[in-house]
Amino acid sequence: MDYSNRHIHSEMDDESQESMDACGDSSPYVPPHLPPMPGRERLQIQKSSVCSRAYFVVVMVFFHVYIINIIGLLFYVHYNNSPADIISADGDTSASSSGVDSRLSPSDPPQQDPDLDVRQSFSLPRIEGIRVGHVQRVSLKPDRIQEMKTLSLKPLLFEIPGFLSEEECGVVVQLAQLKGLMESQATVPPGDQEEELQPLLSLSPEETFSLLDLDQDGLLQRQEILSHSRSRDGTWLSPENLRQILTGQEASPAGVLTLEEFRRVCDGMSQHPLQQRGGTRQGQTKRKSRHTWLYQGPGSHHILHTLRNRVTHLARLPSPLVELSEPLQVIRYEQGGFSHAHHDSSPSHPETTCSHTRLAGNTSAHTEISCRYITVLLYLNSVEGGGETTFPVADNRTYEEEALVQGGVDLTDTQQCCNRGNLRVKPTAGTALLWYNHLSDGKGWMGELDEYSLHGDCPVTRGVKWVANSWVNVDPDHQRQARYQRLVTHRQEGEPGREERETPLPHSNLHQDL
Repeated sequence: MDYSNRHIHSEMDDESQESMDACGDSSPYVPPHLPPMPGRERLQIQKSSVCSRAYFVVVMVFFHVYIINIIGLLFYVHYNNSPADIISADGDTSASSSGVDSRLSPSDPPQQDPDLDVRQSFSLPRIEGIRVGHVQRVSLKPDRIQEMKTLSLKPLLFEIPGFLSEEECGVVVQLAQLKGLMESQATVPPGDQEEELQPLLSLSPEETFSLLDLDQDGLLQRQEILSHSRSRDGTWLSPENLRQILTGQEASPAGVLTLEEFRRVCDGMSQHPLQQRGGTRQGQTKRKSRHTWLYQGPGSHHILHTLRNRVTHLARLPSPLVELSEPLQVIRYEQGGFSHAHHDSSPSHPETTCSHTRLAGNTSAHTEISCRYITVLLYLNSVEGGGETTFPVADNRTYEEEALVQGGVDLTDTQQCCNRGNLRVKPTAGTALLWYNHLSDGKGWMGELDEYSLHGDCPVTRGVKWVANSWVNVDPDHQRQARYQRLVTHRQEGEPGREERETPLPHSNLHQDL
């Protein structure tokens, strides 16, 4: 029995010794349940803080695998959030599938163009209205803080007193008189709303050239042709005629068209660019005023430059969007002048295309519409009597077209019921109104038409009324807007003699006798 116990204890001591030797610990160890054997020396057994080298190797391998997985995950997230996938998320799988790559010139690099997705290079921030009557402070002029008051939330409408100085108002009026104003009286036959889009004027090539020559330098430049957009109360160019004029401009050795060259281009057209279709229309008068367009690009008066920059700062939009929008429209309402309530912009549909971007898309089977994201209305004088800007349904709870006719009275008829509009603003020289014609799409771009932006001009009862419209054109299709931006920018960079024409017209060159 003693021999067995000694044998067992000897084997346990040997195993413990081997285990402790593997761990390499120098601390003594005595089994707690075994008393020391008499006549036998105690073995000095060592214990280790780490069980084995194998355990250490396993931990290090696991740690390195974990780090490699983290790095791989970061690469995966990075490449799956690239610009190409952002475009795909918006509905276009790639730039080539949207037809953009086929439009690139041979000199363009084959890689993805960063400007193709306008949502990355441009955003459309909106000014917060907070509440009706809320006043914000804005800095639009050096060393001067101005107040901007919220007049309405539907539509989002602001009033900025002192946006223009008295001198600036006078210069804009004088420039409009120098350019020459044309009748903008528009009529629409009863029951035929589409005829409102038809022009009432048939102009000669000389008159057409004068309208297109926005800076009045006797030369028709590409930017002037591109910036001319269709307007509901004036003249227009069809896409076919516009392309013919652009082809003639490109074929000119100087890169510009003189009046003689323009006459030859017009002779080759199948239809006169401003020829009216179907003769003078008879029906309800929708507008009675005179208007003209003032070019604000290179070579124009420095005050027009300043005005455009001020609109850009006020709207808080990227300058290319404002610079490539319509020219400044100046309107004169004489006594009795008015305009019925209307929307400056139009709802978009798959079969429509924006007037300002029609050259960047296929317009053969499309109807052109006005795409005006923002309207900035400038009062150039204080009207003696009447002439208020009316918003008939501003801040209504709901918008229904049937509700516009109340008791047999049409609220859009400013001649009869201008005083029944929900909101009326009296013209004051230098004051500006800014409102959004479209809602946001929730993704930083332009959404649906804001029906509450319906507005008109009450009849002038005494004196005259001068106003100017500065519109910011945006295409609801952000890819088409990008193609238009690229088209115009590419042409401008290669336009000959552009540097010589970029000197603004000094104030001293303005006729002072008007």
